Formats: sequence, structure tokens, C-alpha cells
Amino acid sequence: MLLDLFAGPGGWSYAASVLGVRDLGLEWDPWACRTRAAAGLLTIRTDVSVYPTWPFVGRTWGVIASPPCQAWSMAGRRLGLFDQPLVHQAVADLAAGRDTRASLLVECRDQRSLLAAEPMRYLHALRSADQPEWVVMEEVPDVLPLWRQYTSILRAWGFSVWSGILNAADFGVPQTRRRAILVASRVRSAAPPEPTHAQVAEPESLFGPGRERWISMAEALGWGAVSRPVPTVCAGGGPGGGPEPFPAGARKSLESARDRGAWKPQRVSADSRPTDRAESRHWSWSLRSNNQTHATVRSATEPAGTLFFGNRANECLWVAERPDNAAPTPQESLAVPDPIRITAAEAGILQSFPADYPWAGAKGQQFSQIGNAVPPRLAAHLLAPHLGATLDRDNFTLAA
Repeated sequence: MLLDLFAGPGGWSYAASVLGVRDLGLEWDPWACRTRAAAGLLTIRTDVSVYPTWPFVGRTWGVIASPPCQAWSMAGRRLGLFDQPLVHQAVADLAAGRDTRASLLVECRDQRSLLAAEPMRYLHALRSADQPEWVVMEEVPDVLPLWRQYTSILRAWGFSVWSGILNAADFGVPQTRRRAILVASRVRSAAPPEPTHAQVAEPESLFGPGRERWISMAEALGWGAVSRPVPTVCAGGGPGGGPEPFPAGARKSLESARDRGAWKPQRVSADSRPTDRAESRHWSWSLRSNNQTHATVRSATEPAGTLFFGNRANECLWVAERPDNAAPTPQESLAVPDPIRITAAEAGILQSFPADYPWAGAKGQQFSQIGNAVPPRLAAHLLAPHLGATLDRDNFTLAA
């Protein structure tokens, strides 16, 4: 089997299914488990840190692990950075067959920090059966020093190992999401996958097949060059609560309730000119990650910045700007389109999930799953060599 630790809503699992293989995911979050069930993914709902390892000994071909990143992420309090020495100690002890997690956990500032050591508990148990054949792990960039510790241990166990930072945009994900990756194998030389995309397109040459230009948000969402998002109807929060889908005062269209949650691109001809003098300029759409002063703002003609949600999920907005990025005149300010909150379907597409992926839960729960997920398109590039599969450029269709 393929064992997927901290499986989330299915980033790795969906990628494996695209490549013709199924994995078994271990996941605790109930909404992520419901999403996985709706997507037809095999799941055991459990706490990875307490689940026994013996059922997998002698049965496991590959191990996938994406420990929760909240303790280390820029989006959180980053207390995991203070806990790094404790996590390194836990990894070293588990690799030697000593379980000191309980005593180390008492000293941790963030209870989630030690979860990054859990893959070593499974790997040590599987080692007795000369398994797994390969390992792939992913986390936020600040975890790279820990991956290097794993690298040293796995090499001593006979694995070929590579660890480093990859940008998801280089693999066809419409998002410049940087992640610390570890790839290990007993049967082949470990190496990162070859990038298929670049910020500037590179032609085919004697030195390689060339790379396509990074995929923009507008391309991924199917907006076209001159499309813009139009808000959908809102009657308050979702069935289970969750954040209001539009900021206070935003206009709401009279679309039917069944269209809730999906943008309806409104085509604007390139030579159209609104009759109102204040709207004599065309507005361009950008995605703003939150309301903070230094929030990432990206034009829809670019890939998104790193998507992370949580308490600020309600602040990720499409905002209208003048194409030349100049401040609007007082007259133009009266005609600036209202900000529009990104939908879960759009956020999922920008993570390279399909448009109809069955996200479960209220809006806040959906956004949390999306922000924590591995982009399936990046995952597929990492898995393909170990699965003996070829990733075709048409394997992922993003927009509806």
C-alpha cells in the first residue's frame, strides 16, 4: 500500500489517483475526512501520533507525509521555530527506537510541533521489513533543516535522498507556493522533478525540452484575457456557520441560490467604453491575500501568492485596480467595483484541485482544508517517478 500520513482533504491522494494508484490516508480532521469520503478516497480517521505502526509493517511500498504546518507557517504564530531543538531530539530518538515524545511534548510551546517527527516513528517501524521502497514528504520552507536531519538518517539506512525547496508554479500550479520537499528511494537515485514551467517561457533546445510560462490565475479559472468576476447571491453564512462570503456593503447579484459559490465570468469586449465618464478606464482584477499592510497582491494575469487561510479566510479578496496600478482619481473612486471574496472553488483551483472537488463543511472549514493541502499537480510530479507513471500535461483540468 501507499501510506499517506496527515492526508488532509486529498492533495496527495488525488494526485495518486490521476496517476492510476490509490493510497490509504490517515487523517484526524473530520471535515477533511468527509471531503475525502466524497472524493472516494480511502481513509482511516485517526490521530497519526497514536495510531499503531504494526498494521503497516510488511505491507507498505511508499510513505507520503505532510505534517500540519500551522506551528511553522508564516500564517500562524510560528512557535514551532522555538520548538525546533525538541523536534530534532524527537526525530533522533525515534530513529534509534526510543520514544521520548511524551517528555518532549511537555516542553513544546506549540503542541503541534512534534507532529513533524511522527513520520520517523513509522519509518523506523517499517525498517524492520526493509520498507518502504520510497518516501516523499512536504512542509513549509522553515522545516527544511528538519528534512536535512531526516536526510542524514535515511542515507545511513541505505536510501538515496534529496531535500530542498520547490516552487509549485514551476510545475504548473497557478500559485507561487514554495515548499520544503524530501524525496528518498531505496531503488533509484533521488532527485527533484524537472520543472515544466518558468516565470518566462523557455524554448526547447539541445539542453532540454523547454518550459511553458507560469500559469496565471485568470488562465486557471478560465476567465480569458478580459473577463472579470461577478459576485453571486449571499444569504449570510453557510449551513454550519462560517465567514460571510462578501465584505460588509459589497453588492450582491440576483443569481439563483443554486449558483452560490461559483464565479460567473462577465465578458467585457476589449473595445467597450462605459458611458459614465468616471468609468472611462478599464479595471483589472487582483487577488489580495488579507487586509494587512504588507499583504500579497497579485494581478489575475499572474499566479497567486501562497494561499493560506484560517482566521483571515474572509479577507482574501478580488480587488479592482487601474491597469497602470495608479491610484484612482476622486471621480474614478466612486466607480471602483466592490471587492469580492474568493470562493472555495476558486481557491481549490488555484491549488490545482479540479473545479468540482467536493469540499465538505462550512466555508471556513473548506478554506482551512484548501490552505493546508498539497497542490495535487506538484504532488503528481513528485510521485510519478516512484509509481512508474508518466504525467501528461492534460492530466489536470483546472477550470470548469
